[in-house]
Amino acid sequence: VQLQASGGGLVQAGGSLRLSCAASGITSRINTIGWYRQVPGKQRELVAAISNGGSTNYADSVKARFTISRDNAKNTVSLQMNSLKPDDTAVYYCNARWFQGNAWGQGTLVTVSS
Repeated sequence: VQLQASGGGLVQAGGSLRLSCAASGITSRINTIGWYRQVPGKQRELVAAISNGGSTNYADSVKARFTISRDNAKNTVSLQMNSLKPDDTAVYYCNARWFQGNAWGQGTLVTVSS
């Protein structure tokens, strides 16, 4: 499985961005796709995840602001980020998990200016 992330950029506080993660390869094995983020000096943290059945999980810090969605036909997962805050500034990574394996996409930088 290979993942291609896109959609990062610079936005002012209060603005919105949409990240996309396109999966290729043996995508039928994927159970869950998630978005993680990391800032220098800190551990990578889960932002949101969605299972192939549509169950979602969000970090408390992004609930009610971010929405994760999945298009199984197109093998893509999107993260709609609204009401962005400077604390959301990070490199965002998508991750796919399956039985006894996982894969990471390349990071995409999100910068939120105050």
